[in-house]
Parts: sequence; structure tokens; C-alpha cells
Amino acid sequence: MIVNFNKISFQQKLFSWYEINKRDLPWRHTNDPYKIWLSEIILQQTRVNQGLPYYERFVEKYPDIKSLAIASEDEVLRLWQGLGYYSRARNMLATAKNIFYNLKEFPNNYKEILKLKGIGTYTAAAIASFAFKEKVAVLDGNVYRVLSRIFGIQTDISLPAAKKEFTELANSIISVENPDIFNQAMMELGAILCTPMPQCLLCPFNDICYAFLNEKQNELPVKNKKIKIKELFFHYYIFEYQGKIGMKQRINKDIWQGLFDFYLIETDSLMATYLKLEDEILNKIIISSEKKSDLQIYSHQLTHRKIFAQFVHVILNSENIKYIEESCNVKFYSPVEVDNLPKPTLIVKYLIENTHNLYL
Repeated sequence: MIVNFNKISFQQKLFSWYEINKRDLPWRHTNDPYKIWLSEIILQQTRVNQGLPYYERFVEKYPDIKSLAIASEDEVLRLWQGLGYYSRARNMLATAKNIFYNLKEFPNNYKEILKLKGIGTYTAAAIASFAFKEKVAVLDGNVYRVLSRIFGIQTDISLPAAKKEFTELANSIISVENPDIFNQAMMELGAILCTPMPQCLLCPFNDICYAFLNEKQNELPVKNKKIKIKELFFHYYIFEYQGKIGMKQRINKDIWQGLFDFYLIETDSLMATYLKLEDEILNKIIISSEKKSDLQIYSHQLTHRKIFAQFVHVILNSENIKYIEESCNVKFYSPVEVDNLPKPTLIVKYLIENTHNLYL
């Protein structure tokens, strides 16, 4: 702890700064745990300016737990489309069903909220403090940054021990009377001023901040663990028959589970324009059909993966449509139906850029 650190003075400075500088966000005007939960799930791995329109659309379509609980997974995934990390949406739907059908009401304390599917320590603390004013500190990337710089904490935040150290510190300085405002203010300080490139001269704590006083802003927080990016190479075959497009729902438990894409072959490169498929009949169909190949390589960045994809548009005839449906496990959809299906961002990008080439 900083020498001569005064907790009350710290809180007062923080609250004063927050009152003047806070952003006007809709979830800050409610203590409804459902809406707070919804906002926190959307904002996981998502910037506020990107997540805000999604929050507004979700609240409009699903204004309460019941309306979300009775929704279909396809509807929820379609509304979520573009946010990524689709397991968040699937977990959110499962939790809504659990609350509505089993628990009957949203849990009102940290320990019980933490038991819900898809809710970790940060989200549970946020809901408990914002909705129920429980004295439990939140700890996200912004708060890690603020605490490590002000208090000069050198512990690598990628290590398990760091979470315990930072949580204990945050809980020792949180306001008893206004834990909700304290948590919001700490996150806002990290989002607006104490950013990776901080605006230290505007910070209310530059008189006590270890990083500022020792010119170590670029060194804190310490994070040595590097994300390893794996490259994936996708070859998509877009089967078209009488103006309809063949799409396949992903049923494997991966990041795109429940979404729809085209018939896919994954390889270790993108060297070949057309692949020689192991299925001999399918290979003959591909070779003998009219093809429109898009030689452009589409890339899509995920947290731990980078996808490179090529697309081959194959126009089928009545002689081979049944085989394609059965062997490739695809179903054919009209343009309107395709638009309404939940799809990965990569597929949406391709469709937007190539609508003029499809359905001709």
C-alpha cells in the first residue's frame, strides 16, 4: 500500500472525477440485474461502442428474462451475429432458461450469481455490486491497469497469484456505502484515462501514482504471457441450386457451434484453387459443374486463430442435388432465409461482398 494512503480521500477523488467524466450508458440508469447482466455479457471481449447497439437491440427484442428464456437459439445467435465468442450467447440463453424455469428470479448475491452458467468472478461482482450494492470489487483489464500503476504492483497479471493479490487490494479500498459507483468509476478511469497510452496529466491520482512518479507507465501492468496465433486454411464450396444456397449448421463444440456456413474443407495451405476431394462422386460433381471461383483470400482474425479462406461457387443440376444434400449434410435456403440464419462474421463478409455473384 502507498505510504500515507487515505482510503476515504481516494474514494472521494475517484467519485468526483467519475461524476464529471462518466459516459452516459443505458445500463448505468438501471438496477435491473437482467439488463446489467446482459450488458456485461455483451461487453466481454467487446468495446463499448461496438457492444452498445447490440445491447439496445437485445433489450428491445428481449426486455426481460422470460422473453429471452423462450427464444430459440437460432434467433439469439442471429441477433448476436458479429460479436464473436458465440459461446457467450449460448450460455446466456441457457442461464435465462435456468433462471426463468428453475430459480424463478435472478439471484441477489455474489455467491449465488457466480453459480450461473457463463458467469465468472468479474461478471458476478459487477452484477452483485451494480444491482444489489454488494461490497465486492470488480477486476477487469481496466482495473488491473489502474491498480498496478497507482500502487506499483509488479506481479505478472497473467499468473494465477495475481488475481488473488489484486482482488484483495481492490476489496480493501472499495467503498462500503457505494460499491456500485466505486466499481463503475474504477473501470471508467481505466477506460478513459489509464489506458495503454495513459493521459497521466489529467488523472486525479498523479500525485500518488507509482507509475507516473517513476515513469513506468509502459512497464505496468506486467504481462509476460504471449498469445500464440494458429493459422487455419479454409476452402469453402458454395453449392447453388435453382437460386438457393446450400448451408450447413455447425454442430461440433467449437467457437462457431450452432452457426451456419458453407461446405468446408480445412487444409494446411491455400495453394490449390480446386481440391481433389476424397469423395470420388462429389469430386466428379465439382469437376463437371459450372464453377465461379473467387481467387481472393479472405482473412479473419480470432483471439488465438487466424483464418485464411477461399470460396468456390458451384452451380448444381437436378442430377446431383440429392447426393450433395446427403453427403455434404447441407440444406438449401433462399436468399431471405440465408440472411436470417446466424452466420460467422467471415461468411457474412463474403456474402455482403459477393451478393451480386450469387443467385444469378
